[in-house]
Amino acid sequence: MENLAGKIWELLMIYGLKVIAAIVVFIVGRWIAKGLTNLVKKLMDKRAVDTTLISFVANMTYIALLVFVVLAALGQLGIQTTSFIAVIGAAGLAVGLALQGSLSNFAAGFLMIIFRPFKVGDFIEGAGVSGTVETIQIFTTQLKSPDNKTVIIPNASLTAGNITNWSTKGTRRVDLVMGIGYGDDIDKAKKIMADVLAKDGRILKEPPTTIALVELADSSVNFVVRPWVKADDYWDVYFDTTENIKKSFDAEGISIPFPQRDVHVYKHE
Repeated sequence: MENLAGKIWELLMIYGLKVIAAIVVFIVGRWIAKGLTNLVKKLMDKRAVDTTLISFVANMTYIALLVFVVLAALGQLGIQTTSFIAVIGAAGLAVGLALQGSLSNFAAGFLMIIFRPFKVGDFIEGAGVSGTVETIQIFTTQLKSPDNKTVIIPNASLTAGNITNWSTKGTRRVDLVMGIGYGDDIDKAKKIMADVLAKDGRILKEPPTTIALVELADSSVNFVVRPWVKADDYWDVYFDTTENIKKSFDAEGISIPFPQRDVHVYKHE
């Protein structure tokens, strides 16, 4: 009986210390994991990172650290963790291959939120579509098209090509081409267009407006008309300027030619 009690005591001394060590490693490791997770959150908050990304990255960080802590605690018990690491690695590889497209979208969304090529409310063009940014999520970006359609773009597709942000600078140049007839007075036409633009208070003084003869086309003498406006006024100025120049040309007798062709008919006896 004394021998049995001695063996039990010996086992408790050996394995009890290991169990205590494993518990201590787990408790301390979990505390450190929480601290590092909170540190990651604070650093991302300082960089004004999107809250969705902060929550996702913080959870992934905590899970990864907790897995490491559990493996370390199992190691204290004398359990071989090499096989666990191999299983976790194989599972991670299988999941990565299965979610390859989703992971690429996640990586693209992460980079977009960090580097901010655009923000919510910007009017952008990318992946073959254009619209106002409504939400930037981890895997997709949602746009509202000018005709009020919702367009959802995978982030990887959006970052795979060029992104044009029309709202970043705050101003845009309106590009118009206006044509007059070859028999019309060029200086008079330029003055009419300049007067139309001068009456529009939405057109900025700086940068200066450009009105220049750009082409002697087949049926018309073409001018470029390029005023600068605030980004929000772009389409209103575009439409109004086109209409007002047409009305002023009509009032002043300036023709706006359309393509025409002379047909000569020869009659043979």
